[in-house]
Amino acid sequence: MSISSRFTVGVHILALIELNKDGISSSEFLAGSVNTNPTLIRKIMGMLKKAKLIEVQPGIAGAKLAKAPSNINLLDVYKAVDVVQDKELFSVHENPNSDCPVGRNIQDSITPVLSAAQLALEKVLGNVTIEDIIKDITEKEKINK
Repeated sequence: MSISSRFTVGVHILALIELNKDGISSSEFLAGSVNTNPTLIRKIMGMLKKAKLIEVQPGIAGAKLAKAPSNINLLDVYKAVDVVQDKELFSVHENPNSDCPVGRNIQDSITPVLSAAQLALEKVLGNVTIEDIIKDITEKEKINK
């Protein structure tokens, strides 16, 4: 099982909005880049708007970033698109067999490890900005031309 693709689609949307800031970033335009339907893009854009990462105006096509790309980190996006609930990246199975030594202790043994892993992930995401992603995309585009 993997983290919802809403996260990477959210990052894709934000990077493309910034790179296309002189154009109109409509849901149809963004959907073409993501290669999905505009309805999914509008849903994710609604989440990004609610998190105050983008601004959209009713009746006007397009969106713009609500903050500088250097002020939006990947953790902001991760949280905005409801990838997982707080402290619930990993699920621990419920009701293991208490007659088994592993069943009796697995939750208490593994929960601290999983919590530390989630904190590490969130720390990494918090240290990377949309600006960093855009710079990397721009560099890769120069190399590929």
